[in-house]
Amino acid sequence: MAKGFLSTTSYPPKRRPDATSAAGEISSRSAIRHRSTSSSIAEACVHEPHLKAMAALLRRSQPHHDLYTVFGDCMEAMAIAMANSIDLREREKREARYLDIVGRYRRDVIDLFPQVLSELVQALEAGPGDVLGALFHDLDLHSKARGQYFTPYALSRCMAKATLGNRENVEAMIAQHGFVTAMEPACGAGSMVIALAETMRDIGHNYQHHLHVTAIDIDPRAIHMAYIQFSLLHIPAHLMVGNALSGEMQDHWFTPAHILGGWNARLALRQRRELVAETAQRATAAIAATGPTSPSQGAVPPSHQPRASQQSMPRQLSLF
Repeated sequence: MAKGFLSTTSYPPKRRPDATSAAGEISSRSAIRHRSTSSSIAEACVHEPHLKAMAALLRRSQPHHDLYTVFGDCMEAMAIAMANSIDLREREKREARYLDIVGRYRRDVIDLFPQVLSELVQALEAGPGDVLGALFHDLDLHSKARGQYFTPYALSRCMAKATLGNRENVEAMIAQHGFVTAMEPACGAGSMVIALAETMRDIGHNYQHHLHVTAIDIDPRAIHMAYIQFSLLHIPAHLMVGNALSGEMQDHWFTPAHILGGWNARLALRQRRELVAETAQRATAAIAATGPTSPSQGAVPPSHQPRASQQSMPRQLSLF
């Protein structure tokens, strides 16, 4: 796990400039925007040596192997290695897949994979960001991936701040449910989710305890990239390879933070509480509309009532 970014609850939040007047507030907002941009540039700079090292390592597989294929196999092998250390339900199938991948390459190429992972860990130690998404572009692989482009991290930071809102909004959600849940229906390499985690850190909340993410992408390679980065940053998440529009899912990945944090139980408890609250609200509304009913005329059983939260799949990052 990367230690430099949000790996402990004691990591101090970033300080924001204060505004003492209306004019001062405008100046402060400008300073914050400037600082955010400067911070993004600084983060890109600290990642640069590691990005260059990772790119150089992967290019050493050429000309014997296609770089696009090697990159995808490297990401999948790293994701499987992480998943199999904690998620036993899919272990045998994934282990067989791992052996199939490594069986395609000579030992000198396989030895590049842990070196790439080492550079990735060091990059995330230096600062947060979508390192693998940047690497994908640095290797010029996006032109081969059906025009696939990952959201720049600076833009993800701005969008995450707008989605999360102010500290009071986050505290209200945590007070009501105990944590914040986020849905990202087109997660890519995880840029938006990483930015959301960093934004929660900035306002003083430990996302490892108070954030759970559901992330979907139709591209398995993107899910592998996101899973690796979420695992290293200890983000509790359930990732799925699938189509967020049709609801068809093919593969499920649970980060170590999800499994070790007991998130299946926490999410199930919240779901039960929401169902009870919804049932009570419907019953109250029915009584108010039609008057008291006898026990034989009771409300529709809870198991037959639709859940508003599952009627449609969000098409962008959303909190609930």
